[in-house]
Amino acid sequence: MNIIETIIPFIILISVIVFVHEFGHYFYAKKFGVKVTDFSIGFGKKIFGWKDKSGTLWKICIFPLGGYVKFFGDTNPTSFKEKKTKFLKSQEKYILETKKLYQRVIIVAAGPAANFVLAFFIFIFIFMVFGKDFSIPVIKDVRIDGPAYKAGLKINDQIISINNKKINSIAEVSQDIILADDNLIKIKVLRNKNELTFVADANVESSKDNFGNMVNKRMIGIEIAPLNNEFIRNRLSLVDSVYNSANEIWFTVSTTMNYLFKIIKGTENANQLGGPIKIAQISGKVAKNGIAPFLSIMAYISISLGLINLFPIPLLDGGHLLFYFYEFISGKPLSYNKQVFFFKFGMVVVASLMFFATYNDLKSLGFF
Repeated sequence: MNIIETIIPFIILISVIVFVHEFGHYFYAKKFGVKVTDFSIGFGKKIFGWKDKSGTLWKICIFPLGGYVKFFGDTNPTSFKEKKTKFLKSQEKYILETKKLYQRVIIVAAGPAANFVLAFFIFIFIFMVFGKDFSIPVIKDVRIDGPAYKAGLKINDQIISINNKKINSIAEVSQDIILADDNLIKIKVLRNKNELTFVADANVESSKDNFGNMVNKRMIGIEIAPLNNEFIRNRLSLVDSVYNSANEIWFTVSTTMNYLFKIIKGTENANQLGGPIKIAQISGKVAKNGIAPFLSIMAYISISLGLINLFPIPLLDGGHLLFYFYEFISGKPLSYNKQVFFFKFGMVVVASLMFFATYNDLKSLGFF
């Protein structure tokens, strides 16, 4: 894959997700009378831009790794007006800090919320237009002396459930094995019209994922195929699409949080965390497979961006919300100096996470 085939899908994907996120902030800022001076996609030097009639500068910048909206009166990352900064009485009504607490909360929370809304409608579109996979999974091959073989699973067993969760498609088999809480995998199958249950002790093996990245997976040594080699993909009604879209978002959020808690507890390896390089790599490969896979990865990354921004880390939207929660409890905002201190701490945390994610990306490409 050449660099153009990687970079262009990446820029499109990131730009859409960032635009939606920032537009969430922008929309409610304008609704509550906060003046927006800049709406930027990317960072660094401006490539081109224009001003609208309200005075907002809309611009595209050279580094497409994020974006921001800048509110009138912002002189620091905290959006906290320093005492030395003077504004006319007529100008103060346009400043974020002068708005009611609930309005500031909505403005800040609207960015992550917009990412979830984007993912919600993308999934609905995919389920209604391209359909959802309902292929019935059967075991095509069993590796000799592997965990499944030792447990008693056989070729042509139809997989009904894994760890008491009903299996509705082929993709859910590997997904539920990989994401299991431990290595003991309880599998219910249909064999000669009889339901049988087996427990396989999975191995954790290093292998390539669908995008060629080396990852550690739980594996039980089976190969899956659709029943009678029949792939089933059904278009869903609007109601079913809404339900499945919400379910997909909840699954992604809960799985991500579960994985992060396992990292914190030390029971899971953090080498699966990726950054911009991995996103570019994935988006380029997925784009070659068609619009539906590309939209799917856009939805998943949009969910991830929305979720990460809600983490209570100063510098992120969640950090602002944390400060607003303190203000709600105490009846007064955290002092400017303390906010600046915590934002500097947040910058160190975010920079460290970015460095670690980039290291993982480069390691997966064989640089280390």
